[in-house]
Amino acid sequence: MEGVGLWNKKPHGGSVCTLLILLLFPTLGLTKPQPLEEECPVGDFRSDDGICCNKCAQGFRYVADCQAEGQRTSCKPCEEGETFMDQMNYTPNCKICKRCKKYEVMVSPCSKERNTVCRCKTGFYKEVIGPGTDQCIKCHSCGLREIQTYACTPENNTVCECEKGYYRHKTQCLPCKDCTTDCKLHCPTTDVIKKPAENEHESLKLVLVGVGVVGLVLVVVVGFVTYKTTKQHTKRRLLSSSPTSDVFPDTSQNMLCIEKPSDNYNNAVPYSPVSDQEPSSLPDCIPLEIKFSELIYTVLDLVPVPQVKQLVRSLGVTDTEIERAEADHRACKEAHYQMLRMWAERGSQSRGGSSGVMLHRPLLQELLDKLSSMQLGWAVEELQTKYGIQ
Repeated sequence: MEGVGLWNKKPHGGSVCTLLILLLFPTLGLTKPQPLEEECPVGDFRSDDGICCNKCAQGFRYVADCQAEGQRTSCKPCEEGETFMDQMNYTPNCKICKRCKKYEVMVSPCSKERNTVCRCKTGFYKEVIGPGTDQCIKCHSCGLREIQTYACTPENNTVCECEKGYYRHKTQCLPCKDCTTDCKLHCPTTDVIKKPAENEHESLKLVLVGVGVVGLVLVVVVGFVTYKTTKQHTKRRLLSSSPTSDVFPDTSQNMLCIEKPSDNYNNAVPYSPVSDQEPSSLPDCIPLEIKFSELIYTVLDLVPVPQVKQLVRSLGVTDTEIERAEADHRACKEAHYQMLRMWAERGSQSRGGSSGVMLHRPLLQELLDKLSSMQLGWAVEELQTKYGIQ
């Protein structure tokens, strides 16, 4: 009965464990470990095809990936004086050059490798408004009974303090009369400096409360009258302005007549197929076109920062395009520039123009209409004056 003896034989513990592991994980022995992906060398990036390609150098932007190991990435230089790139990259767009604003002077111009450097003029200092946004403010002058402790610089405002024997109360320097923390000269050397008595100003407080109540009533009355007057003035102004359709009834016929257009202007405007057989008495007519960057920077200087997004949305720029511009450009003004540039290029192409740097007059009129609807009349008047629109 040898066969019976074989069945009664106890199985080995290790064999049972191996059998259970194989049953629970049938593919354990069949799976081949995947090799770890090697990192690309410093200064390279991994393309979508898994190839290590070199990054574009400063002053260049990315165009296309390399096709094989050892080949170079396709890069294109930034536009001199218009865009720059100050680091190695594989981004498809160069950064927009900064334009020195009002009350600023240029320290160094924009090059392909670095941005424009500006500083405030003499007599002005820089005040930061938000991330990447600042403005130049006129330096403060020390007032009566004040002495200057730090002079104004392009980065910091003037610092003033009261003369000896005076202390600061809000914005004024008042003469010291009692022993206080600001008037130690009236304190005996052995006495402890005391605080001004609170009850000494009780009568003054009562008078100020009465004046405050009367002043509040006057402010409410004046505010209401001002509101009604402004509303009526705005309504009359909107009614007196002519509609866009009366000024430009046909986009295809928007022409600006000039007697002797310069050669440079003729090169920047598409050729108009006018027959050479036209009567010589007719003036030479070319479409009015405006340079993108000049118009956009003018608009950004006129429109308050919190209202720029409202403007570009009204011009048809989508929220997705706005978010992409903000993600590509951390600086607030560069992001706003890209939003307006998307609208300008799209409008130019839809009217049969090229995607270059010139803006057609119908698009400028569209911009003026949107600014008017946003109650930004001063911006409309500034643009009309600058570009000669009546």
